[in-house]
Amino acid sequence: MDTKLKGDIAEQAAVFHALKRGWGVLRPVGDRLRYDLVFDIGGNLIKIQVKYAWLAESSGNYVVDNRRTKTNLRLMLREAYKPTDFDFALVYVEQLDLFYVFPVDVFIGYGSEIHLVEAEKRQRKPRSAPYRDAWGLILQASLGKENCVSSSV
Repeated sequence: MDTKLKGDIAEQAAVFHALKRGWGVLRPVGDRLRYDLVFDIGGNLIKIQVKYAWLAESSGNYVVDNRRTKTNLRLMLREAYKPTDFDFALVYVEQLDLFYVFPVDVFIGYGSEIHLVEAEKRQRKPRSAPYRDAWGLILQASLGKENCVSSSV
């Protein structure tokens, strides 16, 4: 599979998981924006960047690049995301049908890659552990946006 197809699979899985939660899903036209989807939760809009994690055979960890990749026929450019580019990054581990739900500041706070450890043999939990299947973070953020709107009225 090429990276574009993997990204499409991850986006479709994110749409499916959001719809199962009763959230609306909006899709931008084209792929020029710095986010892939928007979730509408009770009228509050949450910008979502979706990434596909691959298995690194050498370590047994799932890995995702946390930079934006732009390509044309001759060149592939990577650049860091900014805190205003999206609200959450959803990292899809297809083999487990599992998402890691990272707030943007946590996602961009890693180096150029995030290693997701799914092995049970570790003595301590990896830094990514609190974000495993943490869909409630998106719901909390939408409620926070609701409170911000009502307090400013």
